[in-house]
Amino acid sequence: MATKLDRISELATQNPNMVFTSLYHLINFDLLMECHKELDGRKATGIDNVTKAEYEVNLNENLNDLVERLKQKGYKPQPSMRVYFDNIIILAF
Repeated sequence: MATKLDRISELATQNPNMVFTSLYHLINFDLLMECHKELDGRKATGIDNVTKAEYEVNLNENLNDLVERLKQKGYKPQPSMRVYFDNIIILAF
C-alpha cells in the first residue's frame, strides 16, 4: 500500500495542479490495519474520546465496518473540536 501512496505523493509533488477526484479505491482493511498499528496509543483521543486500546477490543469488526462505510460513502466524521486559549484557536481533528 505504501507504494501506491508514495506514487500519489510523487505525482502531487511533480504536478501541483493535479486534481485527485477519489482515493476511496485505495482504502481497504490492510491499509487501515497498518495505520492503526502505527498510531501512538499514548496520544490524546480524538473528538470521539475513543482510545486506541478501546478501538482494539473489536479491531477486525471495527475496521471492516469502517471500510464498508467509507466505500459506501456513509462515513460521517464528527466535527473538529475548537478550543480557545487567550485568542488562540486550537483545532483537533
